[in-house]
Amino acid sequence: MKKRLIGGIVAAAILIPTAAFAAPTLFEMLARTPMTAEQVKVDEIGKAALETLYSALPETKSFEIIEASSVQGVQTSIVLQEKGGVGKTITLHTNGTTGVIEHVIQENWESKEKPLTALTEQEIKSKADFLIDKVYGDAGEYEFAMEQMENPDQKTFMLNYMKKGSTTPFYQGFIHGHTISVSLIGGKTSPSNLKVEGFFSTNGKPDYFADAYLNNVNLFSLLNMSPTELKEALAEGKSVVEIAASKNISKQQVVDILAKAQVDLQIQGENRGDVPKSTLSNEQLLKAVEPKVLQIIEHKTESKK
Repeated sequence: MKKRLIGGIVAAAILIPTAAFAAPTLFEMLARTPMTAEQVKVDEIGKAALETLYSALPETKSFEIIEASSVQGVQTSIVLQEKGGVGKTITLHTNGTTGVIEHVIQENWESKEKPLTALTEQEIKSKADFLIDKVYGDAGEYEFAMEQMENPDQKTFMLNYMKKGSTTPFYQGFIHGHTISVSLIGGKTSPSNLKVEGFFSTNGKPDYFADAYLNNVNLFSLLNMSPTELKEALAEGKSVVEIAASKNISKQQVVDILAKAQVDLQIQGENRGDVPKSTLSNEQLLKAVEPKVLQIIEHKTESKK
């Protein structure tokens, strides 16, 4: 049950957050800007993503860019398909700040007569390993676990690649129908000096739920603090809200950044098909996540002093 809960949360809305630094209007916050193939090829983030893809999977050099869009400073998304409009498709979701490919989706790369979920566990793992090895290069370094998710509408397997001793996956994959999707959760999503564990602890263990919200490069920029400095300040018994106030930064500015990051991740999960589409509007989603954000940023750790 614990493993299922961790995986579900990660897939839905607690990947390492990336969000716009400022607090623009709701429309500006959520609007995606379409990009042409030509724009992608000259865009710094888009061009780097394509170079990584072409190096990893040379056959995709002949694919056509059929769709692309960006949220400035947050994410660049590119969809490529075999020429002719049928057959293999691959989608990249790239971090708009770091340029790291965070999500890769392969569709229709196998026989249409046999869904991926009909393969053996070892065959499924080999397919996911291949994609991770090609894009990231190190699937064999991690412990592996797979389980079938409780999804009555579509048979789906969740794959977790974890470092020994860790309680959260480094890579997480989903297999359903003719689709393989892999998400990068740990390590490379942001530079190593922009990610720490254990901002808060529960029963002496790191609270990864809080970490997933607070490991946000734009929060660090707003507070003008490194992750380590923020962790040390929290350990003294201060809350994020109090730390922000000491720098003349309002609670709402912090809420806007962190809430938007989680809504963006929810929308990404919906677009990838990893989580069901919500019936809530974007504004309602932002309001729904605010209590979770407030719980984290108002939390105080008992000082050890």
